[in-house]
Amino acid sequence: MTVESTPAEDLRMDAGALMGALWARAIRIVVVTALLVVATFALLLFVPKQYESVASLLVEDRTSSFTQTATTQTPTTNSGITIDALMSSQVELVKSRDTLLAVVDTLNLRSVAEFNGAAANPLTMILTLVGRKPEPKSIDETVLQNLNERLTVIRERDSAVLSVYARSADPQLAAKIANAIAAEHVRRRATQLVTDTAEATAWLQQQIDTLRVKVQEADTMVANYKSDNSIFAGTNGTTLPDQQISDIGKQITDAQQLKNAAEQHADLIRKLIASGQSVDGVEDVRNSAVIQSLMNSRATLQSTLAEKLATLLPAHPTIVALNAQIAQINTQIRSEAKRIADGLDAQVTIEDGVIQSLNDDLARARLAASTQTKDSVTLDSLTREAKAQRDLLDGYLLKYRDASGRTDTGSVLPDVRVITQAAPSVVPASPKTALILGAVGVVALVLQVGTVLFGELMSGRAVYDRTLHEAVEPEFESVGEDGEDIAAEAEAAEDDVDLADMPEPAYEAAAVASPVVAPPRAEPVAAPEPRHRAVADGQLALSNLSADIALGRVRVVLLAAVSEARDAAIVADRLVSDALHKGLSICRVDAGSGRPSTALGITDLCGEQASFGDVVHKVREGLAEVPWGHLTTLDRRSMRPVTLLEALGDIYEVVIVSTGRVGLNSSLPVFAGVRGRLVMVRQNATPAVLVDAVTADAAALGFEVAPSVLVPERQSEVA
Repeated sequence: MTVESTPAEDLRMDAGALMGALWARAIRIVVVTALLVVATFALLLFVPKQYESVASLLVEDRTSSFTQTATTQTPTTNSGITIDALMSSQVELVKSRDTLLAVVDTLNLRSVAEFNGAAANPLTMILTLVGRKPEPKSIDETVLQNLNERLTVIRERDSAVLSVYARSADPQLAAKIANAIAAEHVRRRATQLVTDTAEATAWLQQQIDTLRVKVQEADTMVANYKSDNSIFAGTNGTTLPDQQISDIGKQITDAQQLKNAAEQHADLIRKLIASGQSVDGVEDVRNSAVIQSLMNSRATLQSTLAEKLATLLPAHPTIVALNAQIAQINTQIRSEAKRIADGLDAQVTIEDGVIQSLNDDLARARLAASTQTKDSVTLDSLTREAKAQRDLLDGYLLKYRDASGRTDTGSVLPDVRVITQAAPSVVPASPKTALILGAVGVVALVLQVGTVLFGELMSGRAVYDRTLHEAVEPEFESVGEDGEDIAAEAEAAEDDVDLADMPEPAYEAAAVASPVVAPPRAEPVAAPEPRHRAVADGQLALSNLSADIALGRVRVVLLAAVSEARDAAIVADRLVSDALHKGLSICRVDAGSGRPSTALGITDLCGEQASFGDVVHKVREGLAEVPWGHLTTLDRRSMRPVTLLEALGDIYEVVIVSTGRVGLNSSLPVFAGVRGRLVMVRQNATPAVLVDAVTADAAALGFEVAPSVLVPERQSEVA
């Protein structure tokens, strides 16, 4: 005989049975928890109390403008060491053996029973009884071990502060230990810095003695080289040949300028005379005393001519005589201008000679400078060496004086100081009675509740077959408001709502409106009329939506499932099929499945890993598809999906977008602002209050929400 097992997806937990099992064992759970808490409290009464005190140390370079050396402008303590390494080093110094031994001597901890091992130790007693007595230790080792166990040194997060925690059965002693450790660490750091400074002073003294000899030798070599090679420098630090070259070059430049100016003025005067133009505007002509006298005479004659022309005709002998005199003066002016031009030519010749003489002097100066330049290379090397030795000696002298002064006076500031003194604690640090009791109570409750639930699930008492609890309803007919007969076999659905599957906290009202009931009985139960009417309305709304698409009343449809994400995909398949039968071009967009595809899709577009043309794939004539894509999540901050839908709306007659199930992970907010119709997809068992809640939330985002549609019955049954 073949036995068919119930598929795992048809099995469901019976929440009522689980709660009943817990309720039946509630008294036992409470009693066991209370007994464990009381027993724990009794044990804690025998645990010795420990008090904890804390002292704080600030680790920083305390060098300031008043304590820096003369050659240092910025603090250099711990140069090249990171703050993390510095703090770790300080922690190890605080916990070092020398520091703790000094504290033991200061507080005389060897005589304290808590630290010298005289106090009763349960572990030691047990080991003694079984014959495994610990190896004997010296008093110092015992005290240091106990002190280390009661000492905690930590660095406060992202700061340069060290906290020294000390624990003891005596709160006063705990505070004394923390303060003593902090003070001893500061004293040791100051002693170490003084020792370092003294050692640096001795080293600097040795270096200074050596450098003084080297500086003297270097200066002597520079002076001897200058004397042997006749290298002398001027007042501004340059050599004599260099100064001569500079002066001769300036003289050549001045002579060349004078020559060029004379040539230009002579050429200009000759050109004006040859063209018959006036030469009065040339500066060299105008500055001539003869020209100025002739110009004054011409001006007088021109004035007289103007007066005579007022009473005499141009042919009058007086007028003719005056014109002749003016012409004669102009001829004299031109002659004098030619003489001036000849003088300028002579000046050009003179300047040529001067320039030639200066060039000869410049060549000789350059020859001398080249020879001295070769010598200056060696001189510069000697000078640099002498200067480097001198600078190093000066720096060491300044550091030596500063270090010597600090060593003699002992005025070295340690790089650590106490910022908070430890105070005796009034509350024991351990044991944490309230925390321990609370933890014991919670663990006891969780373990007992888990054990009960696990036992019920393993026994099968809290698991039932969903198919055996489906109610069978008789066939009946209902007449819609438009007079059409609607024949349907409505499934008897559970009226309870799984609150864990609700998409948003805003839908909590659905839990109040939908009572939780026990699984329906096997006998046929007639469905109430309002629920059957809702089924008919949902089917009619789907038919109306398909008709609106065929008539062109809506071009972009957004589908959002209320219960399960695949409901939206089922309705999308139905709408695509109807639109293709009507001969419409359609593009389907998968924005809610969450299943990565082999082809580029909308997630790649939002992640800017693909362009708009790469994500639209043609399936066949009149049908295109935008899959989910390679990525597992959809970037909800991207604005590219809205742009994609607007472009698809211009290309295709219908665009259908499946946004999956409404909730926190819904892709619906990504399409806020799209001009289209939003349709909620529900199941037979979906409470109306839940549909109203998600519809209101969608409307708040600015969507045009149409009446909800019912997922087609055949696909719903298969799902």
